Amino acid sequence: MKSDLPDRTFAFAERVVRLCLVLEQNGRVSATLANQLLRSGTSIGANVEEGQASQSKADFVSKYSIACKEARETHYWLRLLASTELVSADRLSPLTDEANELIAILTAIIKKSRS
Repeated sequence: MKSDLPDRTFAFAERVVRLCLVLEQNGRVSATLANQLLRSGTSIGANVEEGQASQSKADFVSKYSIACKEARETHYWLRLLASTELVSADRLSPLTDEANELIAILTAIIKKSRS
Protein backbone atom coordinates (compact mmCIF):
# COMPACT_ATOMS: atom_id res chain seq x y z
CA MET A 1 0.00 0.00 0.00
CA LYS A 2 1.44 3.35 -1.07
CA SER A 3 1.70 6.00 1.61
CA ASP A 4 -0.17 9.27 1.14
CA LEU A 5 2.29 11.01 3.47
CA PRO A 6 4.39 12.63 0.69
CA ASP A 7 1.23 14.12 -0.85
CA ARG A 8 -0.12 15.15 2.53
CA THR A 9 3.10 16.91 3.56
CA PHE A 10 3.27 18.62 0.16
CA ALA A 11 -0.28 19.93 0.57
CA PHE A 12 0.62 21.11 4.08
CA ALA A 13 3.65 22.96 2.70
CA GLU A 14 1.44 24.65 0.09
CA ARG A 15 -0.87 25.90 2.83
CA VAL A 16 2.09 27.18 4.85
CA VAL A 17 3.46 29.04 1.81
CA ARG A 18 0.10 30.73 1.22
CA LEU A 19 -0.11 31.79 4.88
CA CYS A 20 3.44 33.14 4.80
CA LEU A 21 2.71 35.21 1.69
CA VAL A 22 -0.04 36.96 3.65
CA LEU A 23 2.09 37.34 6.79
CA GLU A 24 4.96 38.96 4.91
CA GLN A 25 2.71 41.86 3.98
CA ASN A 26 1.94 42.68 7.63
CA GLY A 27 5.22 44.17 8.85
CA ARG A 28 8.63 43.14 10.08
CA VAL A 29 7.59 40.92 13.00
CA SER A 30 5.08 39.01 10.90
CA ALA A 31 7.63 38.64 8.10
CA THR A 32 10.24 37.29 10.52
CA LEU A 33 7.82 34.74 11.94
CA ALA A 34 6.69 33.89 8.40
CA ASN A 35 10.30 33.11 7.47
CA GLN A 36 10.67 30.73 10.43
CA LEU A 37 7.33 29.06 9.65
CA LEU A 38 8.17 28.80 5.96
CA ARG A 39 11.48 27.04 6.64
CA SER A 40 10.09 24.48 9.07
CA GLY A 41 6.72 23.97 7.37
CA THR A 42 8.21 23.19 3.98
CA SER A 43 11.05 21.11 5.41
CA ILE A 44 8.63 18.44 6.66
CA GLY A 45 7.71 17.30 3.16
CA ALA A 46 11.23 17.70 1.82
CA ASN A 47 12.54 15.30 4.46
CA VAL A 48 9.70 12.84 3.87
CA GLU A 49 10.59 12.88 0.15
CA GLU A 50 14.24 12.24 0.98
CA GLY A 51 13.18 9.44 3.31
CA GLN A 52 11.25 7.81 0.48
CA ALA A 53 14.54 7.44 -1.39
CA SER A 54 16.62 6.41 1.63
CA GLN A 55 19.44 3.98 1.15
CA SER A 56 19.05 2.20 4.48
CA LYS A 57 16.68 1.84 7.42
CA ALA A 58 18.92 4.15 9.45
CA ASP A 59 18.79 6.78 6.69
CA PHE A 60 14.99 6.44 6.53
CA VAL A 61 14.63 6.86 10.31
CA SER A 62 16.99 9.85 10.23
CA LYS A 63 15.02 11.67 7.51
CA TYR A 64 11.66 10.95 9.16
CA SER A 65 13.05 12.05 12.53
CA ILE A 66 14.09 15.37 11.01
CA ALA A 67 10.63 15.70 9.43
CA CYS A 68 9.05 15.09 12.83
CA LYS A 69 11.26 17.71 14.50
CA GLU A 70 10.34 20.19 11.76
CA ALA A 71 6.64 19.41 12.27
CA ARG A 72 7.04 20.15 15.98
CA GLU A 73 8.78 23.44 15.19
CA THR A 74 6.04 24.35 12.73
CA HIS A 75 3.44 23.63 15.40
CA TYR A 76 5.32 26.00 17.72
CA TRP A 77 5.29 28.86 15.19
CA LEU A 78 1.59 28.34 14.48
CA ARG A 79 0.82 28.47 18.22
CA LEU A 80 2.88 31.64 18.55
CA LEU A 81 1.06 33.31 15.68
CA ALA A 82 -2.27 32.46 17.31
CA SER A 83 -1.28 33.48 20.83
CA THR A 84 0.05 36.86 19.68
CA GLU A 85 -3.10 37.32 17.58
CA LEU A 86 -1.14 37.99 14.41
CA VAL A 87 -3.51 35.44 12.88
CA SER A 88 -6.74 34.31 14.48
CA ALA A 89 -6.63 30.95 16.24
CA ASP A 90 -9.72 29.91 14.26
CA ARG A 91 -7.95 30.54 10.97
CA LEU A 92 -4.85 28.64 12.12
CA SER A 93 -6.74 25.74 13.68
CA PRO A 94 -6.82 23.54 10.54
CA LEU A 95 -3.06 23.97 10.02
CA THR A 96 -2.31 23.41 13.70
CA ASP A 97 -4.45 20.27 13.71
CA GLU A 98 -2.70 18.97 10.61
CA ALA A 99 0.72 19.66 12.17
CA ASN A 100 -0.37 17.62 15.21
CA GLU A 101 -1.54 14.77 12.99
CA LEU A 102 1.71 14.81 11.02
CA ILE A 103 3.69 14.65 14.28
CA ALA A 104 1.64 11.63 15.38
CA ILE A 105 2.00 9.86 12.02
CA LEU A 106 5.73 10.50 11.78
CA THR A 107 6.29 9.42 15.39
CA ALA A 108 4.41 6.15 14.78
CA ILE A 109 6.39 5.45 11.59
CA ILE A 110 9.70 6.14 13.35
CA LYS A 111 8.82 3.89 16.32
CA LYS A 112 7.69 1.07 14.03
CA SER A 113 10.81 1.38 11.88
CA ARG A 114 13.10 1.21 14.91
CA SER A 115 11.49 -1.98 16.27
